[in-house]
Amino acid sequence: MPVAFIGHGSPMNALADNDYTRRLAALGRELPRPRGILCISAHWMTQGSWVTRMARPRTIHDFGGFPKALFDVQYPAPGSRELAELVQTVVSIPQIDGNDAGDSDEWGLDHGTWSVLRHMYPNADVPVVQLSLAMDEGPRYHFELGAKLKSLRDQGVLILGSGNIVHNLRVLDWDEAAPVMGWAREFDEWVKTRIEARDWQALLEHADDTDAGKLAIPTPDHWYPLLYVLGASTPKDGLSWAFEGIQNGSISMRSLLLG
Repeated sequence: MPVAFIGHGSPMNALADNDYTRRLAALGRELPRPRGILCISAHWMTQGSWVTRMARPRTIHDFGGFPKALFDVQYPAPGSRELAELVQTVVSIPQIDGNDAGDSDEWGLDHGTWSVLRHMYPNADVPVVQLSLAMDEGPRYHFELGAKLKSLRDQGVLILGSGNIVHNLRVLDWDEAAPVMGWAREFDEWVKTRIEARDWQALLEHADDTDAGKLAIPTPDHWYPLLYVLGASTPKDGLSWAFEGIQNGSISMRSLLLG
């Protein structure tokens, strides 16, 4: 399987019919059928790393102020204890804790996961497991954990990171088609260039060196999912840009496949 990073943007993309969502739908048809999906979403932040193990993960509406139609969305994909245990097996260090206390317990599928997958796999018939973001750790931890997950690709698992390369809600323009802010374009293009050069070191150590980088990553939660995907790639992987664009003036929807 390839590995994928998807820029998910506003939760409203879950309901939208636009160039971005149509590309996600096409991507779901083009990719090999996965045995299961391991999603690293920007929206499950924890101390330490956790993986969901429940059989029926709930659809989490982890946002506010949006139309009722968005809260009505359900994505009833099954979970997979088997896949969760596989994750825990291939990663012995650090320890990945399992969350299986109940289908309505601490987590399920948050909108970073289902707002993307409902376009890629609208029948919700592929098992989905989420891996949390250990926010007490730095960039290299997430990259190296992605590398340890690499072997899952050979077992038919789609590793999918869901976040945004540029994500600054403090300067958000609610007009989806708002003019792109210069610093947002600058950083988005810098990341594109570094990925094309396979310069992972720059992305791990220098992403916030510039003013544009500091504005693009005010907090690392939407940035870290990309690092898992880069870590899970191999030197032989081809690179394709699944989508390129910036919504709301300051949210990069850049999405990529490696594989």
